[in-house]
Amino acid sequence: MKRASQARTLRFYGHGIPYVDDSEIKGRLIVIEGPDASGRSTQIGMITAHLEAAGHAVINVGLKRSELISEGILEAKRNFAGRKTLSLFYAADFADQLENKIIPALRAGYIVLADRYIYTLMAREAVRGISRRWSHNLFSFALVPDLVFYLDVEPEELVHRVFQKNAYLDYYESGADMGLSDDMFESFLIYQGMIAKEFRKMKKRYSLVIINGNRPIPEINADLQKRIDAFLASVQGKG
Repeated sequence: MKRASQARTLRFYGHGIPYVDDSEIKGRLIVIEGPDASGRSTQIGMITAHLEAAGHAVINVGLKRSELISEGILEAKRNFAGRKTLSLFYAADFADQLENKIIPALRAGYIVLADRYIYTLMAREAVRGISRRWSHNLFSFALVPDLVFYLDVEPEELVHRVFQKNAYLDYYESGADMGLSDDMFESFLIYQGMIAKEFRKMKKRYSLVIINGNRPIPEINADLQKRIDAFLASVQGKG
């Protein structure tokens, strides 16, 4: 197995997880962000295959994948839990994966590919009126990724892809809980535009790399893989 880079210590946005020591890690954390139907999962699958073929050990993580918390999130949504309550559920889901999946994999030298990360959660919270400072502090225990890509897709293109994938629009992904419009289609377009705007606001603070997600899948994949390969080559050269 190839090592992603030289060993280094964990780096958090804030205080980290108090009971997790700051021992060295050898792996790398790469995040792919983007709205539903933006092609995240497809790109992660292709990147995983590419990296594994190159000799890297890879593990995938994502939102709502904690065995302890994921069912609780679904139940909270069914019962229309309050916005901050839902945020805390997602934070617990993320914390469980960070401690039990992400950090152990990085210590073992894996490349961790995240299908969404804390940025989606913070963007959702911001457009629903939750303080950006509150969200940043809530997720201050999160690791700082090595690379963060955001697949930026125009809302009109996105809704077309959603209907190709499903026969309906998701309640929360359409911002229906926010009362944006009585028309679900219009609400979806407004909400997705708000989320995209929030990601652009986060670009500088969190070092997001905006990727044009309106292009064909192979073109986007070539762009992502070129950037990832160049990054890994640069950090391996320092080892």
